[in-house]
Amino acid sequence: MPPRNPWESYRRIATQTAPPGQLILMLYDGAIRSLEQALRGFGSDDPATANATIHNGVQRAVEIVRELNYSLNMEKGGECAATLRRLYDYFERRLFESNLRKERTGIEEVLRHLNTLRDAWATMLTNQTFAPAPDPLRPPAVAAASP
Repeated sequence: MPPRNPWESYRRIATQTAPPGQLILMLYDGAIRSLEQALRGFGSDDPATANATIHNGVQRAVEIVRELNYSLNMEKGGECAATLRRLYDYFERRLFESNLRKERTGIEEVLRHLNTLRDAWATMLTNQTFAPAPDPLRPPAVAAASP
């Protein structure tokens, strides 16, 4: 039986095969999209539609922020991981308050910060240099012995 939604199938395969750094970028992109969708809810004339759109977008973003938080390696990440943990906790609180009060200011604030983090992460991935994989058919170079 073919998949119901080819886009969902593509996204599932993309997330299963993406390298870890790319997965973090995908999480940032998903949180940003969700918050942008939530903000569109403020433009709705129907209160039920507005509330549902805001709530659903914020909830998806909170789930993604939690995933980003859980993915932190606190042992190896040092102060950077600790700072990101505090920042993600703050994002979650701001989004909860904004969703509860249906105020856009907290959503906009978190969205700005997520865009900054996403751009920094993308730049880091772009500038990251990888050592070429060793050629299995070529023996490793041997250092010349000094006389």
